[in-house]
Amino acid sequence: MEAVRYYQAPFGWLRLAANEQGIFRLDFVDEAGEETMTSSKYLEQAIRELDEYFAGTRQRFEVPYNFTSGTEFQQQVWHALAEIPYGQTASYKDIAIAVGNEKAVRAVGGANNKNPIAIIVPCHRVIGKDGKMVGFGGGIATKIWLLDHERGWTIDER
Repeated sequence: MEAVRYYQAPFGWLRLAANEQGIFRLDFVDEAGEETMTSSKYLEQAIRELDEYFAGTRQRFEVPYNFTSGTEFQQQVWHALAEIPYGQTASYKDIAIAVGNEKAVRAVGGANNKNPIAIIVPCHRVIGKDGKMVGFGGGIATKIWLLDHERGWTIDER
């Protein structure tokens, strides 16, 4: 049984979906939509942890999650993303090396783009090799906001 909830983040709406194993989707949406009436302990935990994350009191998500889509390679990349520490960044090449294929930089970029569980699986922490902010499903401004939030910066302090 799947359950869906919407969450108002500081920068816009997030849609969360859970099944019996945990969260399987967290994505950026333009507005809140229809929620399921089904209650989910995983959605409640994810929302509590998001509240803590945005309040600056949580650095690592503990809510169970599961990938219900993606190739084996994509899932390897997504698991590697989850290992990037709070407040730090990694390049696409760093992730390619972490999954054992340093030449797969472009494929890592494609997998990062398809990450189904944003923020909890922190694809926003992946930047270009030269330190540039590159593509992000929630938009570059949201990516910068998330990185600044984790580093305790404001735009004016960078």
